[in-house]
Amino acid sequence: MEQKRLLDCCASDFARMDRTALMYAIRASEGRVMVSETIAITQPLLSNVTNAEFAASQGADILLINMFDSENPWIQGMPVDTKPEQTLHELQRLTGRIVGVNLEAVDPEFATAHDDIWKMKPGRAATAENARKLVEMGAHILVLTGNPNNGVSNQALGKAVKTIREAIGDSAIIITGKMHGAGVVRESGSAIITDKDVAWFASQGADIVLIPAPGTIPGMSQEKVASLIECAHQHGALAMTAIGTSQEGADEGTIRQIALMSKMAGADLHHIGDTGYMGMALPENILAYSIAIRGVRHTYTRIARSVNR
Repeated sequence: MEQKRLLDCCASDFARMDRTALMYAIRASEGRVMVSETIAITQPLLSNVTNAEFAASQGADILLINMFDSENPWIQGMPVDTKPEQTLHELQRLTGRIVGVNLEAVDPEFATAHDDIWKMKPGRAATAENARKLVEMGAHILVLTGNPNNGVSNQALGKAVKTIREAIGDSAIIITGKMHGAGVVRESGSAIITDKDVAWFASQGADIVLIPAPGTIPGMSQEKVASLIECAHQHGALAMTAIGTSQEGADEGTIRQIALMSKMAGADLHHIGDTGYMGMALPENILAYSIAIRGVRHTYTRIARSVNR
């Protein structure tokens, strides 16, 4: 297919993109790709419209689904006649966007038992079997990361990258990294990720390394994030900065500041998290972030472009 910037892609382009074309489209967009994460299991803000659709309406290019269980595939707010195994394909059809899914690499050394909303389920684990299922279901991107208190370590993430890359080959983009400690206190704050971790993730087969956005984790300054992104680029990977600390529910001024710091640090993709309240970022913050990194022209074009194109 014709090589295009992701900024210029329509729903029909996304529908036929393979990993190589999508990686090119991201690179060619020069730090102007917006990723919005939403939670599959929570009640949608708009009741009968998925949070992913709502995020798309505010300018998101890539829709990342958290807590999507490959053994019981469903997203709250989807049409009731959607076949579970067709959920991701149907979401892409409805939104005209690229769809990705989170998987969690729990480290047995740090795994904990808890009963809060983030409690792990086998269908969310970063295994070869789950990865293959999700690709068959329509996931273009797999993000290996961790939810609060689940005991996800960088060591476990790196091992999972290698296992999943071997299992799925070139059929999907793999992103890995942590947005917060994910239950491993010694890998939190400024120690959440190091140059060594970044290089290892890339060597294991990660296409994109996830790095906390400047200002979201204690000690993660613009300068530190820029150094980590430079390391990723030197090892052939792209970098995605992420807001995973509920600051997706902060004021718009804070969001714009994080957006510009992330761009100045060199981010290839910009992620905004899923708990403004619970389930997605504040919609006005998705819009504000998008406008900050690429202006109203590209933001409104993404919003206005018909999914039938």
